Amino acid sequence: MATYTLPELPYDYSALAPVISPEIIELHHDKHHAAYVKGANDTLEQLAEARDKDQWGNINGLEKNLAFHLSGHILHSIYWHNMTGDGGGEPLEKDGVGELADAIAESFGSYAKFKTQLTKAAATTQGSGWGVLAFEPVTGRLIVEQIYDHQGNVGQGSVPILVFDAWEHAFYLQYKNQKVDFIEAMWQVVNWQDVAKRYTSAKERANTLLLAP
Repeated sequence: MATYTLPELPYDYSALAPVISPEIIELHHDKHHAAYVKGANDTLEQLAEARDKDQWGNINGLEKNLAFHLSGHILHSIYWHNMTGDGGGEPLEKDGVGELADAIAESFGSYAKFKTQLTKAAATTQGSGWGVLAFEPVTGRLIVEQIYDHQGNVGQGSVPILVFDAWEHAFYLQYKNQKVDFIEAMWQVVNWQDVAKRYTSAKERANTLLLAP
């Protein structure tokens, strides 16, 4: 059975400087993300052992661990590609992301209102978590979600297309306790081309995600 592997970064450690320092990128990817990959694989092994031995006393803890580590792996895998040193600004039709720009305006009223909502959601997530722009397949609209830890407080079936990591390990070495400053700086490295591709893919798969209209 396939196991999870740590994906390579799509750029070098210094590619997002000065918004995110090379030291943070290296630690975040090589240590923190790697730990989630290992945690997911270790939990799969423990679940296999539970099935073989028909011992289920720790099933609640194992399922929670799998959700935590697997979601951490998935969110970080999106996170790296959501950023580029040549990013930032507002998604515009002239840059080939007009469909995404229109969807943001329709779902939130304007890009400015969307930016404010996602910034506030990411910066005010209690404890550790994420601010996320997600495609919601029932209505076909975009929504902003606050994700606690890695998987809590999520509308089931929603597909994350832009994620802001608000865990302290994502910013503390550089921004100290100023999470808001980090989130504001993140807008300078958003890879709108990647976000637009994820939006298009989520829309195309919307009908297959749901069994009922």
